[in-house]
Amino acid sequence: MAPWALLSPGVLVRTGHTMLTWGITLVLFLHDTALRRWEEQGKLLLPLTFLLLVQGSLLLYLAVSLMDPGYVSIQPQPQDLAAKEEPLVKAPHVFPVRRCRFCLVLPPLRARHCRECGRCVRRFDHHCPWLENCVGERNHPLFVAYLALQLLVLLWGVYLAWSGLHFFQPWGQWLRASGLLLATFLLLSLFSAVAALLLGSHLYLVASNTTTWEFISAHRIAYLRQRPGNPFDRGLARNLAHFCGWPSASWESLWAEAEAEAGSQAV
Repeated sequence: MAPWALLSPGVLVRTGHTMLTWGITLVLFLHDTALRRWEEQGKLLLPLTFLLLVQGSLLLYLAVSLMDPGYVSIQPQPQDLAAKEEPLVKAPHVFPVRRCRFCLVLPPLRARHCRECGRCVRRFDHHCPWLENCVGERNHPLFVAYLALQLLVLLWGVYLAWSGLHFFQPWGQWLRASGLLLATFLLLSLFSAVAALLLGSHLYLVASNTTTWEFISAHRIAYLRQRPGNPFDRGLARNLAHFCGWPSASWESLWAEAEAEAGSQAV
């Protein structure tokens, strides 16, 4: 590996996340928090559980950050060709497939080109700068699991930091003794609010079988423009099945079915 590769944005972001995670954990252990008191009292189950959750959230972060989010292959696969032919039977009007003007592949429905990654991504959701990776068809379920576990760890960390903030006067002496723990508490509170908002929004998107990109830019997306609703929404159970990787039909088929239904209702 070339030396300058170690200074790439992905390496720097992941290293920063790892150092921040263990740095905050160390602060919680070094101060007089409930975590340290449990350890001193011999109640090791709770501290070990907290450490395992921190380690689990970090491993999930690295997995989502490093894995292929669902890049569209340069060579067309047999299932892609079949998916493109299937709507011909389902509806009289088939969504036109256009070659990506950046990477020159034929992207399937719901794919989008990510300029940061330089690739088209299946069921593109968004490019996350905190991950330095896209969130797409392959890693979106793990991303939601990471958010849930991270929120649990953050909320527990907020409680632990607050348990160590013993207020006393004079305030200058208190600030010197507890300033770092106070900063940790405020930082964890901010991260918890962000994680809760992200988790809530992604759970809504999963339940309705849409993506962040489609939700924000529906008016600019060719296959969603001038449509009264979401053509991929087939109820909570089927939406969850699609999201977890058990598709009962291709996106092209669902889109074509919605087109046929809309046409029959118009008649």
